[in-house]
Amino acid sequence: MHSQVSDLIELFIQEGHSSESVGKAMLELTPDDVALALESIPLAQRTQAWQSIKQANRLDILVEMRGESRQLLLRELDDADIEHLFADAEAEDLLEIADSLPDHLVDLALSQMDSKQREYYQQGIVYDDELVGRWMDHELLIISQSARVSEAMRLLKKATPNYTEMIYLVNRTGRWVGCVPFDKLLKAQPHEPISSLMDEDCPFILDTTNLIKAAEQLERSGLSALPVVNEHQVLLGRLHAGLALESLRLENEAQQMSTAGLNEESDLFAPVKRSASTRGIWLGINLLTAFLASSFIGLFEATLQQVVALAVLMPIVASMGGIAGSQTLTLIVRGLALGQITRSNFKSLLLKELKVGGLNGVLWAIVIGLVTLWWFDNPMLGIVIGLAIIINIIMAAFSGVVIPVLLDTFKIDPALSGSVILTTVTDIAGFVAFLGLGTMLLL
Repeated sequence: MHSQVSDLIELFIQEGHSSESVGKAMLELTPDDVALALESIPLAQRTQAWQSIKQANRLDILVEMRGESRQLLLRELDDADIEHLFADAEAEDLLEIADSLPDHLVDLALSQMDSKQREYYQQGIVYDDELVGRWMDHELLIISQSARVSEAMRLLKKATPNYTEMIYLVNRTGRWVGCVPFDKLLKAQPHEPISSLMDEDCPFILDTTNLIKAAEQLERSGLSALPVVNEHQVLLGRLHAGLALESLRLENEAQQMSTAGLNEESDLFAPVKRSASTRGIWLGINLLTAFLASSFIGLFEATLQQVVALAVLMPIVASMGGIAGSQTLTLIVRGLALGQITRSNFKSLLLKELKVGGLNGVLWAIVIGLVTLWWFDNPMLGIVIGLAIIINIIMAAFSGVVIPVLLDTFKIDPALSGSVILTTVTDIAGFVAFLGLGTMLLL
């Protein structure tokens, strides 16, 4: 598939490519693949490539594009193109891209929807982005609990949505009461009441559940879809495997981008000024923390002037603390994402990481101390750097646990800002320990 996407990128870049050639290249590609190809070409060529895509395919591709890429493309389209684009929009599509559209385009898309789709949109838009109620699917098989098996079989013959393996039963008020798997239904007699086949213990998802947690709940259930209900047990929709896998993929991508201080919605070919400003913010934050660490080094200027070897060895102390801290930070961020870290196990986890840090600290302190002794022929210098390594690695372990947990408590993404804060803490701790011990023991 990667080679086919690459071929489409090359085709888009070629001057004078035809809609027919693009259509052939897209036959075996998904809208997500085409969106990726469009995002992989410069902005000047993207609009031209867009015009060679069939009208029927454009909305699906637009939905799959990143937020910034979508905005940049829509900015280049005229009103007629945009009107045609949203002529067949469904609630699910509009909910996915509404945050990156100006209000007048949202109103335009709503005006061209049928009443049912508008209702679905209004139901979904009241939920936050991270809740399953916003993204649930409305294509599901529903029947009254008072119906008979023959009626359910007629329903099956009309249409069966993807990821469907059961019928959901509701009472007169629309409240969900249970489900009937297809295997039970196919074995039953036509005259039997469907309620006699009902599984009352069928799992369900509350509409206010976090989308990622809901996806994990679906995975544990072993089913391809689960019903979504509100606090009053009214059946609203369902979460199926396709939606769950997509949400997990996007979450993983967001975490990868955030570790570099970037937004997963960023465009590869975004304007230079915009890209520079986005990245420049984090470079500026990093510069401030670097100056902070340097200011602590400045406190020991006299010591460095008398014992030059300390300046040579300082990067070793900082590097060991940084690596040890990042290992712990990565472990804790993953634990927070998976919901493994709670108040009840936090102290045990912190104690365990401190023990790991202490053991590694002693081990590598001996190694580095011996190397320093051989290098500078100064036993006291070896002792100084050995003690500094132990202190810094233990401090790194402590910070690697506490910093992400504190950031998560204050609703700040630890994957995004944790490494910047951790590096500052380990640098300062390492420099102060190393230079402070050097001042006391070497002068």
